[in-house]
Amino acid sequence: MSSERLLHFVFFLLPIFLSELPGGAAGNTQAEALLVWRATLKSHDNISSWAVNSSAAPCGWKGIACRQGKVMGIELPGGGLAGDLSSLDFSLFQDLETINLAGNGLTGLIPRRIANLSQLVSLQLQQNQLSGELPGELGALGEKLLRLDLSENHLIGPIPPSLGNLSAINHLILFKNQIDGEIPGELGNLVNLEDLELNFNRLSGSIPRTLGRLTKLGVLQLYENRLSGPIPYSLGNLTELNTLLLFNNYLSGSIPPEIGRLKKLFLLSLSTNNLTGGVPSSFKNLTSLTDLLLFENELSGALPKEMDFAAMAVVGLQKNRFSGELPAALCRAGALEHLNAAGNLFTGGVPDGLRNCSSLGRLILRENQLVGNLSEDFGVYPVLEYADLSSNRFFGELSEKWGRCTNLTMLQISGNNISGEIPRRLGELTMLKVLDLSWNQLRGEIPEELGGGLISLFELRVNGNELSGEVPSSIGRLTELEILDLSGNQLRGQIPVEIGNLAKLRSMDLSRNMFNGKIPTQIGKLLDLQILLDLSKNAIAGEIPPELGKLVMLEALNLSCNRLTGAIPASLRNMISLSSINLSHNFLEGPLPESDFFRRAPAAAFTDNRGLCNGSGGGAASELGLPPCNSISDVRGRKRRKVVLLSIFLPLSAVVFFILALAGYISCFRRRRGDVEEEDEGDVEAFSSADLGRGITLHDVAAATAGFDDKFCIGSGGWGSVYKVQLPGGGGATVAIKKLHAVDGDESSFKNEVRALTAIRHRNIVKLYGFYFSRRCKFLVYEYMANGSVAAVLRRDEAAAELDWAKRVRIISEVASAVAYMHHDCLPPLLHRDITSANILLDEEFKACVSDFGTARFLNPEQSTWSAAGALAGTLGYLAPELAYTVKATTASDVYSFGVVALEILAGRHAGELIGELPSPEGREKLLVEVLDWRLKPPTGQLASAVLVAAAVALSCLRVEPARRPTMDSVSMRLTDPRPPPLPAPLRSIRLRDLVVLDEAAAVSG
Repeated sequence: MSSERLLHFVFFLLPIFLSELPGGAAGNTQAEALLVWRATLKSHDNISSWAVNSSAAPCGWKGIACRQGKVMGIELPGGGLAGDLSSLDFSLFQDLETINLAGNGLTGLIPRRIANLSQLVSLQLQQNQLSGELPGELGALGEKLLRLDLSENHLIGPIPPSLGNLSAINHLILFKNQIDGEIPGELGNLVNLEDLELNFNRLSGSIPRTLGRLTKLGVLQLYENRLSGPIPYSLGNLTELNTLLLFNNYLSGSIPPEIGRLKKLFLLSLSTNNLTGGVPSSFKNLTSLTDLLLFENELSGALPKEMDFAAMAVVGLQKNRFSGELPAALCRAGALEHLNAAGNLFTGGVPDGLRNCSSLGRLILRENQLVGNLSEDFGVYPVLEYADLSSNRFFGELSEKWGRCTNLTMLQISGNNISGEIPRRLGELTMLKVLDLSWNQLRGEIPEELGGGLISLFELRVNGNELSGEVPSSIGRLTELEILDLSGNQLRGQIPVEIGNLAKLRSMDLSRNMFNGKIPTQIGKLLDLQILLDLSKNAIAGEIPPELGKLVMLEALNLSCNRLTGAIPASLRNMISLSSINLSHNFLEGPLPESDFFRRAPAAAFTDNRGLCNGSGGGAASELGLPPCNSISDVRGRKRRKVVLLSIFLPLSAVVFFILALAGYISCFRRRRGDVEEEDEGDVEAFSSADLGRGITLHDVAAATAGFDDKFCIGSGGWGSVYKVQLPGGGGATVAIKKLHAVDGDESSFKNEVRALTAIRHRNIVKLYGFYFSRRCKFLVYEYMANGSVAAVLRRDEAAAELDWAKRVRIISEVASAVAYMHHDCLPPLLHRDITSANILLDEEFKACVSDFGTARFLNPEQSTWSAAGALAGTLGYLAPELAYTVKATTASDVYSFGVVALEILAGRHAGELIGELPSPEGREKLLVEVLDWRLKPPTGQLASAVLVAAAVALSCLRVEPARRPTMDSVSMRLTDPRPPPLPAPLRSIRLRDLVVLDEAAAVSG
C-alpha cells in the first residue's frame, strides 16, 4: 500500500519538476554570465555575494531580481562597480525588464546588444563614465521601454533619430554629456513622453516644432546648449508642462503668446538669450508660476497688468528694457524671496505687497525710474540680506525700520532724493558690509552709532549729501573699512585722529567739505591706502605732514584748495606709486621734491602757491615760471639756503666716498669671483622704503651677498637665482635678491617686472625695494617672504598640514584681491599673464603676495586685449584654453589662471586632471571632499561654508568660454563675504555639480 502511494506521489511531482527544468537551466546559464562579467570588473566588493557555490544563484544575489527562476532585473545603483559592459552577454537575458547601474564607475561604450532586450522597461546608466556615441539601435526598444537615463556620462555625437521609435517611453534623460548636432524632429513622435532633459550638452540649431506634439510632457529642459532661432509657438500645446528651462542659449525672436496656455507651469526660465519684444498678455493665465526668470535679454514694454505675481517666489527681470510699473501683486501672497528688476526703465511706485514682504531675501531695483516715499513704501524685512534701490527717484526720509533688518549685508540707496537724517539704528546692522547713501539730500550729523556697531563694514559712502557737524571719533572702530567717501557735504571741525586706526583703508575721500585744523599725522599709518587720498576743497591749514611719504602704495593725492603752508615735504618723493597729485591753490613755499614724478607732474598741480620756487631748473617749476630758489633774499631764505647747501654737500661727500670705497670693493671681489662685472655700464636705481628706513645701494647688495656667493642662494631656475641676505645698517633688514642669468633677450622681461612693480602697490603684491641693470648684471631687491611659495609649501606634507583651511581660504582671498586690484584699480589695467602657485609667496604670517611680473603687460586704455607677437607667455597647466588658438591675452586669461591656483590650494596639488574632467558630467559628479586636500581634516561649520564658496568661485573661473568667467572684482567680493551662505547639504555629500548650481544661483540673485 505504501509503495502504491509513493508511486502516485512521484507521478504527481514529475510534471511539475519537468516544467521547472528549463528555468533552472536558464538560471544557471545566467549566473555563469554574471560571474564572467563580475570577473572583468576592477571593483566589485559590493557584489561579493555572487558566488558559484551559492545555492540561490543567481536569484538570491544582491541586485538580481528574478521571476520563476529567470533574471528580470539587474539593479546595482551606486554599487561601486568599475569596469565596462562589453563582457556581459545580454543575449542570455531575454526576459530582462530593468537595468539600473547608475552611479558607478562604468566606462567604455554602451553595448549595442542591449537593443535586443525586447522586454526592457527601464535602462538607467546615468552618472557613470560611459563614452562614445548613442547607439542608434536603442530605437528598437520601442514597445516596452518607459525610461532611458544616460545622463552625466561622456557621450558624444548626435541624438539618433531612431530614438523617435521609442513609442512607449515617458522619461528620456540625456543631460550633462557632450552630445552635439541638432535635436531630431523625430522626438516629436514620443507622444507618451513626460520628462525630456537634454540640458548641459552642445546641441545647436533650432528647437523642433514637432516637440509640440508631446502633450503629456511635464518637464522640458534644454538649457546650457547652443540652440538658436525662435521659441516654437507649438510649445503652447504642452498643457501638462510644469517646468520649462531654456536659459543660456542663443534663442531670438519674441516670446510666443502660446506659452500662456501652460497653466500648470511653475518654473519658467528664458534668461540669458537674445529674446526681444514684450511679455505676452497671455501670461496672465500662468497662475501656478513660482519662478519667473527672464533676465539678460532685450525684452521691452510693460509687464501685463493682469499677470498674477502674487504667489511667485523668484522673479528675475534684470538687464532688459522693461517699462511701466512693477506688478501690483508682487508678494501679495507673502511668498516672494528674490526680486531683481535692475537695469530697466520701470516707473511709478513700489507695489503695496512689497511693504511687508517678510519672506524677502534679496531686493534689487537699481537703475530704474521708480518713485515713492522711502519711509512709507518699505517695511521691516527679517530675512532681507541684500537691498539695492540705487539710481531711482525715491524721496522721503530713511526710516529707522531699516535698522531692524538685522540680516542685511548690503544697503545701497544712492542716487535718489532721500532727505532727513541717517538713522542711528543703522548702527545695529552688525552684518552690514556695504552702506551706500551717496548722492541724496541727507542732513544732520553722521551718527556715532555707525562706528560702534558696523563691525563688518568695508565700504561706507555718504558723499554728495548735506551732512554737517564733525566726523565722530567712533569711525576709528570700523577696522574692516576699505572704502570711505564723505566728500561733497558740509562736515566741519578737524579730521579725527582715530581715522588712523582704519588700517585696511584703500581709498579715502573727504573733499568738498569744511574741515579745518591740520592734516592728522596718523594718516601716515594707513599703509594700505592705494586708490585715493583726497582732502581737497576744505579749510585745512598747517604743513603737509612728512608722514604722508610713508604711503608708498598711494596712486592719487589731492590736497588742493586748502590753506596749507610750509614746504612740500621731501618725503613725498618716496610715494613711488603716485600717478596723480594736486597741491594747487594753497600757500606752499620752497622747491618741489627732487624725483622723476615731480619733474614730470603737470604745472597745474602746483599753481597758485606763491611761495614755491624753482630748485631743479625744469619741469613744472619752469612751466610755472617760478623764481630760482637762490634768488629769495629774506633772512628765512638765507637760512634755508645754508640748510640746503649743507644737505646737498654732506650727502654728496658721502656719495663720493662710497663710490670710491665701492670701486675698491668691486675690484676686489671681481678678482675673487667675477660675478658682478663691468658695473659702469649701467645705473643703480635705489628706492627709499618706509619698511627699510633707508635707501638701498649697489654697495649694500655687493657687501651683503659677498659677490653673490652660493651660500646665500636659496633657489635657482632657468631665469636666475634668488639670494636671502641681510642688508648692512638700517636695522639689518632681510631681503630677497633675484639675480637674473645673463641671457640674451631677458632685458624685456626684467624691464617689464620693474615697470609693473614700480607702478603698482598693494598689500598682497610683493614689494620691490630696488633694482640694478647693466649689460652684464641684472638683479631685483624684494621683500623677503619667509615661507616661500605656495607650490613649495604644498609639496611638503608637514608644511601643508600647517596650512589649515582658514589660511588657505584667506590666501585665495588675498590673491583675488591683488589680481582684482591689477584689473580694476590700475589705470590702465595690468595683466599678470603668469599667475601660478610658484608665483604666490607667503610671509612668516602666511600672508600671500603675488610675485614675478616678468610677463606682465599694461593694457592699452582703448583695447581689452594684449596681443603678443612672440612666444606664448605663462606656465603650462595654468594657461587659459583660449591661448591655445589665440595670442590675445585678456583679463579673463588671468581669471582662469587664478581659478587653477585656487583649486590647487584647496586640493593640495595641481588639479590638472580634474580640470580636464570638469566639462564632463563625470568630472562634475566627483564629491568635493574627494577633491580637497586629504592631509587636512574636512572643514566644519562656517569654515566649511567658506571652503565651499572658494571652490565654487574657482570652478566659475575655469569656464571654457572667457566671456562666461566672472571678473576678479566680483570674485574678490564673494570671497570677502563675512557670512558665506550655509551648506546646502552635508559636506560629505556635496558634488562639484552642486557647486556649479550654487554659482549659477549666485549669478541669478546678484
